Amino acid sequence: MTIKLDMVGIVVANMREALDFYRLLGFQIAETHNDDMHVEIDQEGVRLAFDKLEMAKGIYGSWEEPTGHRVELAFRCESREALDQLYAKIVHKGYVGYKEPWDAFWGQRYAIVQDPDGNLISLFV
Repeated sequence: MTIKLDMVGIVVANMREALDFYRLLGFQIAETHNDDMHVEIDQEGVRLAFDKLEMAKGIYGSWEEPTGHRVELAFRCESREALDQLYAKIVHKGYVGYKEPWDAFWGQRYAIVQDPDGNLISLFV
């Protein structure tokens, strides 16, 4: 049996706020999707999807607010400078900068931000 990762889904409280954050990361998402219940972005074969909380409740039958950090979304930046600039832009727009850019011991330039739903998002080169 062979399986392939096809989609990563994110449950969001407010679709417009969530999409605005991911637009800031550089995703091209039409503003006409701001009120949709489900939005998908194709990332060269792996989809990044967003579902409103109401939709998740309908799918799962209920919803409990998750606690803790279980899954990491990590996005590769073009360069160290691009990472630093993106981090500064995100924080300037009022989003949480969870950990400022640093040179990690494993050799990457790394930073962590938080999306509007509290998910930790890694940026790296």
